[in-house]
Amino acid sequence: MSDKSYMDKDAIIEKLTRQVAQLLERVGRLEQENAMLREKIAQLEKNSSNSSKPPSSDIVKPPKTLHRFGTKRQLGGQNGHTKFSRQPFKPDEVDEVIKYELKGRDAVGLEPLDEWLVIQQVVLPAQMYRVIEHCARKYLDTATGKILIAPIPAQIRRGGLFGADINAAVAFMKGGCHMSYTTIQQFFREIMKLDVSRGVLCKATQKVSLSLHPVYEQLVQRLPEERQLGVDETGHHDEGILHWTWCFNTPDYSVFRIDKSRGCEVLQSVLGSDFDGIVCADYWGAYRKYARLFDVRVQYCMAHLIREIRFLAEHGVKKLSRWGELLLGWLKKLFRTLHRRNKLTVKGFLHSMGRIKDGFLMLVRRPPDHKLAKKLARRFKGMAAEDYFRFMTERGVEPTNNNTERQIRPVVIDRRITQGTRGDAGMRWCERIWTALATCKKQNRNVFDFIHRCLLAHWSNTCYPELL
Repeated sequence: MSDKSYMDKDAIIEKLTRQVAQLLERVGRLEQENAMLREKIAQLEKNSSNSSKPPSSDIVKPPKTLHRFGTKRQLGGQNGHTKFSRQPFKPDEVDEVIKYELKGRDAVGLEPLDEWLVIQQVVLPAQMYRVIEHCARKYLDTATGKILIAPIPAQIRRGGLFGADINAAVAFMKGGCHMSYTTIQQFFREIMKLDVSRGVLCKATQKVSLSLHPVYEQLVQRLPEERQLGVDETGHHDEGILHWTWCFNTPDYSVFRIDKSRGCEVLQSVLGSDFDGIVCADYWGAYRKYARLFDVRVQYCMAHLIREIRFLAEHGVKKLSRWGELLLGWLKKLFRTLHRRNKLTVKGFLHSMGRIKDGFLMLVRRPPDHKLAKKLARRFKGMAAEDYFRFMTERGVEPTNNNTERQIRPVVIDRRITQGTRGDAGMRWCERIWTALATCKKQNRNVFDFIHRCLLAHWSNTCYPELL
């Protein structure tokens, strides 16, 4: 073979080598782009079921679930549903009785029975309010020439245009029914036939806010003494500036606080540096920092953890999704066992839960080679894992923070309707009325009656009703 042939062969091999290198480099770039696109798709597919995002952030509604027989659930009462019938009013609760009887020709040949078909109907009174004029006589002191006025009760003078009951009603409509001042104004005009200004309505809520202040502070001072409580936060806008509404939740009461900060300094100012209870919360950094700085025991929310792992299980990277599915399997076993707690002996329950906990930790501490998996695995290093399983050994501690999230939902609804507040007085009003509403509901108390009593106590300087 000639030297030329060898040269041609070497040139071809060199050319092919360059082309292969170029192809490998292109494949590497495409793999990187593919991984980036998968990550972006995964982030776009985040929703309330696989992350901490609220349900309102879901752009596409989830598919409607089918009935167990494969059909859509019908509206109204379902088959087998026990019918609910309202009990009739008692005789002393009836204001007027109108009887209908046949007369004249219509009653010929008919014997009246001592039985009646009764329909009890609730109607509005012709006049929904009463106007009471309070007149204090003036007296002339003949010795000094001064004018003296007979005293009017403090609750009358401080009430202004509205009595305590109507002020309480305005507060209930504004705080409990999420009605705007314009809507309340329309209610007074259309239903009560009474024209009132927005300024009068605003003053009514501020009067209620002042009357709720002592009760609110009593609950705030009680929080550091609690053995366990749930904490959550959500956004709040004041004058268009982002603030945060914090909810401190106990079995007997809930306290709301609006603050500029979402950091652990809020927890420190409310609970103190010596808090000896257990905080149930999500994995937000403020809770982790508070627990680390002041050696506070925490129970991180298992529901949030499940949503995060579900996101991994739905990820496009197979090794990551497979790992996520296995983790979800262990957590499903954990909650199935937890729901069977009353059917198991104490020893059997602890043994089963311990075995499931060990299996989960063994798996979560061996993550696949992916940054999301390694990030999750870091939470369960050493004793840090106990912050997710404290409910197994501490009596009364719930594995999730769902109850606190339920307490904060009305706040989110109010935020979307009212668009926030316009100053410090508005924020203090929100804190106090939300606290009263949530706590009265927990204690099965009539919130309108409670607000009414607080107003009367505030105006007459008498003993306040308590929420503890």
